[in-house]
Amino acid sequence: MSDEANERDHKKLGKELDLFTFSDTVGKGLPLFTPKGAAIYRELEKFVVEEETKRGYTHVKTPDIAKLDLYKKSGHYPHYKDSMYAPIIIDDEEFMLRPMTCPHHFELFLSKPHSYRELPVRFAELAQLYRYEQSGELMGLQRVRTFCLADAHIICASEEQAADEAGKALDLIEHMAGVFGLEYGKDYRYRLSLGNRSNTEKYYKNDAAWEKSEGLLREVLQRRGSEFEEARDEAAFYGPKIDIQMKNVNGKEDTAFTVQYDFCMPDRFDLSYIGSDGEKKRAFVIHRSSIGAIERIMAFLIEKYAGAFPTWLAPVQVKVLPISEKYAAYAQGVSAALKDAGIRVELDNSNESLGKKVRNAKVEKVPYWLVVGDAEVEAQNVTVEHRERGKMGAQSLTEFQKTLTEEIKNRS
Repeated sequence: MSDEANERDHKKLGKELDLFTFSDTVGKGLPLFTPKGAAIYRELEKFVVEEETKRGYTHVKTPDIAKLDLYKKSGHYPHYKDSMYAPIIIDDEEFMLRPMTCPHHFELFLSKPHSYRELPVRFAELAQLYRYEQSGELMGLQRVRTFCLADAHIICASEEQAADEAGKALDLIEHMAGVFGLEYGKDYRYRLSLGNRSNTEKYYKNDAAWEKSEGLLREVLQRRGSEFEEARDEAAFYGPKIDIQMKNVNGKEDTAFTVQYDFCMPDRFDLSYIGSDGEKKRAFVIHRSSIGAIERIMAFLIEKYAGAFPTWLAPVQVKVLPISEKYAAYAQGVSAALKDAGIRVELDNSNESLGKKVRNAKVEKVPYWLVVGDAEVEAQNVTVEHRERGKMGAQSLTEFQKTLTEEIKNRS
């Protein structure tokens, strides 16, 4: 198991497959993604936006920096200031690189009045965040100092609506996990993280709200029939949460991301709406992420797949391998046609033997490679081979392109 863990280690595979790197000159915990790594990154972002949009989320864009006053207003600064970057002085005002998105989304909500008919409002964002992790805690892509969180805040009209939205967030998480091939109970599990009424320094003081919100999240999990554990003193300062717990290849478990119930921020930000009776009502908030930080889920998936990504995620989906330079022009045409169809393709026009080109494609864990020689030029087709399925025979380029496009579209 130790040998397998080493072979699947995302730090090792990230270097071997040329996905990401770090530079002491840039800074510790600040990943640099290569073209191949960035291709995976963009596919994950695209997946998030598509799935969230289908489920009624509206994507917004807010700044990576804000005045320190914003995080004092939210209460994050006193609670998390040790993991925030130092203030930046600009025009005699203090600004911070943001460690979280919620205060930005709340200010966006406050930019105009809202009716009960509009709720729930689901603001989502692929948000770049910055947190000062201790040097000894940095670990590949799993723990970094800047990351992109697939974040969202759902502003609700009632506690019951908030609980319903928490359940829908778990539906989204389970769907997306299923597309990745992740199984509940094997690859991830739920933990209900509770507050501690006596710890008023760590937790917002409102015993009745804690009781109600913890009970609502417990009911959400119980109705799903999912096994879960409860963990006292692990909640956020503003409310209880459902943690999605994942283990890395070495067996270490981390909280990958959360679904959080928030009864504190609506008071701090005066988040309200006009009810059916024309009166001002207090809103309720659910914080949630669909796949967590792009960096962390990338690390997990590299290890899950041992670098052999499914075709839709693979940085290079097809390699075109001409047997010799004689077939370079035809191979170039094949490559160009696939590229025009939106497929990530590489042409290996090196002077290596076909055997060496095939071995290179296997080492790089490319899903498909197309061999081009006399027979293919004469028949105007390609010979298809697959990483796991082996030789698939001759196909017309149109046929192969259609099948591959469908596979990528369905994320199968």
